[in-house]
Amino acid sequence: MVPITNIFVGLGLAADAFAVSASSGIQIKYIKINKALKIALSFGIFQTLMPLIGWWVGLSFRDWISSVDHWVVFGLLNFIGGRMIYESTQEESSDKKFNPLEIYTLLILSIATSLDALAVGVGFAVLKTSIFAAISVIGIITFFLCFFGVFVGHKFGNCFKIKIEILGGLILIIIGSKILVEHLTSVPT
Repeated sequence: MVPITNIFVGLGLAADAFAVSASSGIQIKYIKINKALKIALSFGIFQTLMPLIGWWVGLSFRDWISSVDHWVVFGLLNFIGGRMIYESTQEESSDKKFNPLEIYTLLILSIATSLDALAVGVGFAVLKTSIFAAISVIGIITFFLCFFGVFVGHKFGNCFKIKIEILGGLILIIIGSKILVEHLTSVPT
């Protein structure tokens, strides 16, 4: 996978974490850098580890599905992207007040926003992607977007949440489609 694709995958995967970070920023009454760092580090670490775990799992069955790997990646990225778009359009209960700085809440949010990264990690194994380059890019992008997202949420509220999640979903769908088209139109050697 070319480096620019890693960047777009990182942006797509970080979109929901950014949206949750922005929501967290709304909930935090007094914003300080250490609070934003705590949230950004948690999301960044989980978005880095989950694709690594998915990649490791994917290695065990990569040879079995090599003839349809492009369809697997296409399906995974389209499913994840579609789910992100769908979930961004669903109503959330306004009664759901949470403290994003509580460790239990932060862990749950970090895991929930990184499950799609687990599935993408399986795709990385199938595509024989350099996993350490990919997860480094994903982790760094997630960290910075989430750090920034806490402050954006605190300042601007819910204005951008839905649009960011839709954009992230569209990016993943486009990447999945690009991989499928490239594979189907490549000339066998």
